[in-house]
Amino acid sequence: MHFLELVSRSYTGEAVSKDDWDMDHVVVPVMEVVDEFELERDGDAPLLHDREEARAFFDAAVELLLRSGVYNQSTGRVIRFTREEILEAAWNMPKAVTVGRGEDAYTFVPRKPDSDMLPGVVAGNPGCPMTEELFRKTVTSWAKEPVVDMVTCGSIVEVDGFDVVRASPSEVIALRREMKYLNEICAKVGRPGIGRLAAESSVSEIGDLAAMAPGGFQPGDAHLIALNNELIITDDNLIRVANAMDTPLLNASLACVMVGGLAGGPEGAAVCMIASLLADSLIGRADYHLCHPIHIKHIATSTPECMWLSSTVCQAFDAAAPAVIVCDIYPKSGAGTKELLREVAANALAITVSGGHLEGVGSCDGLKPNCSGLEARLMGEVGKAAAAQGMTRTEAEPIIRHLLGEYEHVFAQGNEGLPFDAVYGEGGEPRDFWLAMYREVKDELISLGLKL
Repeated sequence: MHFLELVSRSYTGEAVSKDDWDMDHVVVPVMEVVDEFELERDGDAPLLHDREEARAFFDAAVELLLRSGVYNQSTGRVIRFTREEILEAAWNMPKAVTVGRGEDAYTFVPRKPDSDMLPGVVAGNPGCPMTEELFRKTVTSWAKEPVVDMVTCGSIVEVDGFDVVRASPSEVIALRREMKYLNEICAKVGRPGIGRLAAESSVSEIGDLAAMAPGGFQPGDAHLIALNNELIITDDNLIRVANAMDTPLLNASLACVMVGGLAGGPEGAAVCMIASLLADSLIGRADYHLCHPIHIKHIATSTPECMWLSSTVCQAFDAAAPAVIVCDIYPKSGAGTKELLREVAANALAITVSGGHLEGVGSCDGLKPNCSGLEARLMGEVGKAAAAQGMTRTEAEPIIRHLLGEYEHVFAQGNEGLPFDAVYGEGGEPRDFWLAMYREVKDELISLGLKL
């Protein structure tokens, strides 16, 4: 289907107010399909274990997208799809996605639950607000980690002391700085061709367009095509899609469905997440999917509800339409705390054994730059170790539950940790106390059965 055919539906579809969209096209139909397909999470389970249930979630998501469509908030109209269009786009998702170039290239492929295929590791904290100096330090800390296969980054929010303003000259400059620093950092750590999920400083389509200038996006880089909550697209994201057409730039879909929000509890949120990614296969021309659930109260992806949602999404696509699924890890805790490391380990285990790839770490909910490369190292080590030993969901769940018991208090109390300079020294290496915590948690994981 021609992309502009879908765009044209943004101008000819039924006119709907935002409030009516939320109630009539999200809240009500999600409740209906959850009931019709008899979808239910098993108690407080952090993982899904049944392939037929996973397939039912996929079928329910197709039905939701068929009934609701996608809302273009820029035009106030609904974009409709047929069942055939939805399924064709899902089945035709790439079965191999190569990021980066030359010796640094890495190929993501769809994974299966309980698979011994190693997950890909994307390191960074997309969207986290950063100064230029902190941007350079943090990206360096994870780009040099051997376990990392692709890098991403926070958002530069000031340039030369001036605040970055959306869709203004400052956004263009911030984006150009981001790409410049990524090029310099990746070359400095000896990985000049590593793939980058970039243009994170691009708040509007202006920055995305600016990244196409010389020195910006390279073949095998990716950018985000996001749906807003819930099932909403805007013209600026449609422009991002058009901007990437006929170029080597990859489109990464992104949905940040709220667990406990308009889509309801984890069952409805899982259906809405799958429907959102299916929609982005069509209208976002996605090459791969990014799954980022948000707990309405606790935010963190390391809550049991969010881990279960990611587990369900990965397995639903595997059961019905295999695609590359990358799941974000955004823990509640910040750097310099053992709780952060345990959150990362539990989240990475849940995603890996469910058939996903890994992205993170958005430490401290991604709201503060209290992050470092060390937790990204642990994320990759845990995921790749679990896969290498063929760990199953049944084997992983007791470990995840144990770790939950060690960190779940942070959801009520908070645990923002320490800024980057407090956990990494001037030489760009973890400080002794932070490295000691990392080793302690690794020993704990080994005692629980993970062959690190």
